[in-house]
Amino acid sequence: MKRYFTVESVTEGHPDKLCDYISDSILDAYLKKDSLSRVGCEVVAGKNTIFVTGEITSKATIDIEKEVRKAIKEIGYFGDTDIDYKKCEVIINISKQSPDIALGTNDEVGGAGDQGIMFGYATDETNSYLPLGLVIAHSLAKRLAEVRKKDIIKNLGPDGKTEVTIEYDNDKPIRVDTILISTQTSEDKDLETLKQEIKQEVIDKEIPLDLIDEETKILVNPTGRFVIGGPLGDSGLTGRKIIVDTYGGYARHGGGAFSGKDPTKVDRSAAYMARHIAKNIVANGYAKKCEIELSYAIGIKEPISIYVETFNTNTIPVEEIIEKIKNKFDLTPLGIINYLDLRKPIYKKTTNYGHFTKSDLSWEKIIKF
Repeated sequence: MKRYFTVESVTEGHPDKLCDYISDSILDAYLKKDSLSRVGCEVVAGKNTIFVTGEITSKATIDIEKEVRKAIKEIGYFGDTDIDYKKCEVIINISKQSPDIALGTNDEVGGAGDQGIMFGYATDETNSYLPLGLVIAHSLAKRLAEVRKKDIIKNLGPDGKTEVTIEYDNDKPIRVDTILISTQTSEDKDLETLKQEIKQEVIDKEIPLDLIDEETKILVNPTGRFVIGGPLGDSGLTGRKIIVDTYGGYARHGGGAFSGKDPTKVDRSAAYMARHIAKNIVANGYAKKCEIELSYAIGIKEPISIYVETFNTNTIPVEEIIEKIKNKFDLTPLGIINYLDLRKPIYKKTTNYGHFTKSDLSWEKIIKF
């Protein structure tokens, strides 16, 4: 039976991703000076203004405005058509973590920082144990940023999106049906030239030729114009690209965002752990596809429940898989932090092109269990 599934990604200059990047930049700055910093930092971007809010408790003193402007510059925003890192207004509204929450989440108690459900997912569709469409969408978005920064394609702006539709036959990906790329450009960029350059320098570089045929549809800037971008074209908000950050809609999502949160927040750390476990269930041959749910209560150390779904692809009983998980992994917040070594300033590198696409990160390591 044939079916089609579509996945999207965005470039680092997308206004939501700009906010994610600023949030994680601030988080890393605090962790670099105080690894026990408690950070919950969110950013709103719009019309040449950055608003930073949230709760931070740390021994470190950080120039938040400096980190904000540095992050915007690293993305590549300046000038009149988006947001200027030199001239934009930066509004900071930061308070300390609520003492009520701290009662159950300090290191002595070690409880979860909030209630919530977190999902992890893996599939044997690709070598990275991620869905094929997601891998391609991220690689196209990453390449789109690369050709801009290296000036391989001239007159591109930081804002951009990609979208890929994969055709499946009997649950196997067989071809790319549609490719959509929208990218910010200068006023004078010729659309036909852009289409040729995107095909040659982005699509052909990132998608294997055997996945594209004469019926594959390619759409580039389908409205015909994309000049005003970033926060000037649309407001941005930390955490609004949670599906892009995770599995592209192939798996469920608990709702919690990642960026700007230190690892005591199980929204982030437990989601990373759930991915690690799901990936290793597939990598160890216990299933071809796996989704895991972990649930937590605020101030309580142990997860309330562990759920494993293998979509009838398991090679051993699901009950045995759950026992293996319980015997191998400490799923308390502190246990996860220690196992994955999460108190380091590593988060800025996770922000873009998926939190589960970088093989050097601890939760992506393959182990035997």
